[in-house]
Amino acid sequence: MSTQTTRHFINGAYTEGTSGRTFENRRPIDNTLISQVCEAGRADVEAAVHAARAALNGPWSRLTLAERTEILYAVAAGIEQRFEQFLEAEVADTGKPVNLASHIDIPRGAANFRIFADVVKNVSGEHFDMPTPDGSGALNYSLRVPKGVIAVVCPWNLPLLLMTWKVGPALACGNSVVVKPSEETPSTATLLGEVMNEAGVPHGVYNVVHGFGPDSAGEFLVSHPGVDAITFTGETVTGEAIMQRAALGVRDVSFELGGKNPAVIFADCDLEATIEGIGRACFANTGQVCLGTERVYVERPVFDEFLAALKAKAESLTLGDPHDTATTLGPLISLEHRQKVLSYYEQASADGATLITGGGIPDMASPYAQGAWVEPTIWTGLSEDSPVVREEIFGPCCHVRPFDSEEEAVRLANDTPYGLATSIWTQNAARAHRVAAQITVGITWINCWFLRDLRTPFGGAKQSGIGREGGVHSLEFYTELRNVCLKL
Repeated sequence: MSTQTTRHFINGAYTEGTSGRTFENRRPIDNTLISQVCEAGRADVEAAVHAARAALNGPWSRLTLAERTEILYAVAAGIEQRFEQFLEAEVADTGKPVNLASHIDIPRGAANFRIFADVVKNVSGEHFDMPTPDGSGALNYSLRVPKGVIAVVCPWNLPLLLMTWKVGPALACGNSVVVKPSEETPSTATLLGEVMNEAGVPHGVYNVVHGFGPDSAGEFLVSHPGVDAITFTGETVTGEAIMQRAALGVRDVSFELGGKNPAVIFADCDLEATIEGIGRACFANTGQVCLGTERVYVERPVFDEFLAALKAKAESLTLGDPHDTATTLGPLISLEHRQKVLSYYEQASADGATLITGGGIPDMASPYAQGAWVEPTIWTGLSEDSPVVREEIFGPCCHVRPFDSEEEAVRLANDTPYGLATSIWTQNAARAHRVAAQITVGITWINCWFLRDLRTPFGGAKQSGIGREGGVHSLEFYTELRNVCLKL
């Protein structure tokens, strides 16, 4: 992969494509240029889909399950062998601290291929004996077959992790893919093409096209009639637009969309553990985590103590060089996204919020003064109808509000169009189970946050998504079940 130009990866080869257009990829830590990225035109997307279809009907389909999974193990090993390359590419694109990316993003990027290779090798089928009028009987059994060419549209907050979370099971099930990474984070998806070739993945199985959404690679891809299904992680509004395109041709979709995730903290919680967990939930990856917490509801007897401790936690975070082991908070993804986050900071002030800490742009020394830095921020005192409380900000911030009863806490937690995740903090197991059952979300953590067994179902309720991923649940999207009835 060129250090100056980030190219598409189509049919096993890197290409600058046919559009002649490029766009800049800049480091969020200091706004310096990483590379010029080739923007895909309609012809480039056509070539990628054609290559994916040819591979699907060609060498990829002729491999046995054992051969296919061995290739995926080799992909995982290839990521690990190039660990430092993937790490540097991810840190350059996102600005996140090396401590975070090296322990989560890159290891999970490799693990996703191993995990789903294991899942497809061990998934069970179904069969039924049935009587027939002549007494001979019949056998019905199911076949799990690839869905086809999958469009994989990826977000920028966890670029490698969330891309391989989709590509891993898609390939394990025998599909081919065309990946459209975020225009903000094109590097690791592109680098993965080299690993795919080295691992023996047939050309055309894995393709990457770069660009934007409307009237660019994203729209061209999800509108292409040669795409059989679309998986997307990102904003709910974008998901709605993709769903409209997917309706033409009746293509299947799997969406993980926006969230405005609540945390519910009861007075009997382990306060030290709760502050540690909520501090991560609010500020990890500079708040750019779909599962992060932006609404915190605290039982009144511990409200003041909790708020003071969370303030201290936010103010203990260290912003700076992502390669410095002391750095615990990176920048936002871009100056443009910072403007969005800062608009909510301004909205909070206009709505009369009490600012506990943060609220602006930190004073960064050279060379970081031009980067997309923002202060971790805590507010109280806003009404539940404030945009700051209602809308996903995707920054390192939260609003903290007291509650007086379990019923009130559940009502506040559910008062949102979203339903992705929540966390509940209490030492009363009966209460934890009772409250968890009443909050409408896809995943509930009790006395923890971001603890994931990758075999479990993952996805959102309400406007936070469609479908479930993880373990065998991913196979339900990436395969189709066929029934065979054999007369005996």
